[in-house]
Amino acid sequence: MDKIAVTAGALYVIVLLRAGGTFAVGWLAGAGARRSRFAGRIASAKFRRAERAIQRWGAPVVAVSFLTVGFQTAANFLAGSMRMPLPRYLPALFVGGAAWALVYATAGLGVLEVLGRLFAERTALGVSAVAVLLLAVCGVVMYLRRRAVPSSGGPVADES
Repeated sequence: MDKIAVTAGALYVIVLLRAGGTFAVGWLAGAGARRSRFAGRIASAKFRRAERAIQRWGAPVVAVSFLTVGFQTAANFLAGSMRMPLPRYLPALFVGGAAWALVYATAGLGVLEVLGRLFAERTALGVSAVAVLLLAVCGVVMYLRRRAVPSSGGPVADES
């Protein structure tokens, strides 16, 4: 149990620094945009309504974003760039960050423990599993790259 508490505490500090930093970068980016050539667009009534909605109702979104994969950075940046007040942002950061740290500390340590046992007790199986995983990742990357590149086998259109 001590392992989980120490890991959760370390992860909590990490997430507070990372998400808080993302919020600060968003705040600075929003301030810069308000002074740039985009200031006219940002001053529109529609944008101000969206900004007020995020300032008022964004805290639950920020807190829940920590339980998603890939959305938490965007949510923290948006909260900063839309100037969510700190009294609303910080509780969401503390609650969401605590949930994130506990999930990753418990599930993350569990996965590492299983992998450690697998490699200690059945090294060949562990190496095989890692090799299959790496081949699968390489296969997916190659497939996606081939789909992104237009085929060169067909006729080329004349651009003149």
